[in-house]
Amino acid sequence: MLFNHNQTGHWRGKTALATALGALGALASQAHADDVTLPPISIGAGMEASYFHCDTSCLYNGSGTGDLDGFALNSARLYINGSVTDTIKMTFNTEYTSENNLEVMDAIARFELSPELNIWAGRFLPPVDRANLYGPYYANDWTPYADGVADYYPNVAVGRDNGIAYWGDFGPVKASFGLFDGQSLNSAVDDPTKLLYAGRVMVDLWDKESGYYLNGTYYGDKDLLAFGVAAQSQDSKTTWSADGLLEKKLGDAGAITVEAEYNKDNGLTGATHSDGWYGLVAYVFPQVVGVGKFQPLVKYSEKTYDATTSFKVKTTEVNFNYIIKAFNARVGLYYLTEKASPSSGSTPSEAGLKLQIQM
Repeated sequence: MLFNHNQTGHWRGKTALATALGALGALASQAHADDVTLPPISIGAGMEASYFHCDTSCLYNGSGTGDLDGFALNSARLYINGSVTDTIKMTFNTEYTSENNLEVMDAIARFELSPELNIWAGRFLPPVDRANLYGPYYANDWTPYADGVADYYPNVAVGRDNGIAYWGDFGPVKASFGLFDGQSLNSAVDDPTKLLYAGRVMVDLWDKESGYYLNGTYYGDKDLLAFGVAAQSQDSKTTWSADGLLEKKLGDAGAITVEAEYNKDNGLTGATHSDGWYGLVAYVFPQVVGVGKFQPLVKYSEKTYDATTSFKVKTTEVNFNYIIKAFNARVGLYYLTEKASPSSGSTPSEAGLKLQIQM
């Protein structure tokens, strides 16, 4: 939906109406000379909801131990974007929280002078791994952060930080660097008054991904071979990651996607040092069945925590999805299970049906 900034409200009373009409008449000739219309504002919304069943304990929805069945409103968002000029823009997005409140997710002043020169300030996604830059609404799988590997960086809300960053597109290369407030972050450093430094460099060897944000898949609309490296540092503690995405159109045979990431945390995000990796494979069938296409997906991850006694967590996720209109309308089944080593004596699992709608 588009709303112009210069739309007027209703005047009440004859005096106010006469005054308004007189002012409009007096300004009529000037309006011809200064026929300027402010850019429109775009307003959108998105939601994710699910039904779930947990065995032993929940891994994504719900809380506590034991068997559990329930429905969840996983996310509800409002999106607002507008322009002051062709190069000065603003984004304001909100996110529903489990406390039944709305919180500020994004509040970005965007100075976008050229593809190579962009400055963002406020609250937004900092330079991080691909998984945080696509978020849950543009992820390929339904539980992208359940494994503790993807998006293992400090944040103030919904993966966002408060600060300022530069980013630019240079042909196949995308680079970003930023400074962020340390006191508002949930980092594990001793001195949170220190600023957090963040940077990312990515290269697209096949089709180009323009802009700051990324996707977990393009459902066969692009041929991609992309590699990225990201790092953050605060108070001499660091976290870094390397990620890659391959997506290939197979003509009449559909499209395949392979995604992987390695993450290493040296005391920035968690007090216990850790490292982990995940791999994901998905395939979109070419046939349209009804109004969409089917997509099976498998993701496997391992994460090791270097505590006094090191332990490893292995997570497996399986999806069977029905893609109606890419990320604007999709529904799918998911199954999630987790194993710890040394064993904790139980193997929790969760299964569910999830729906996503955006406009």
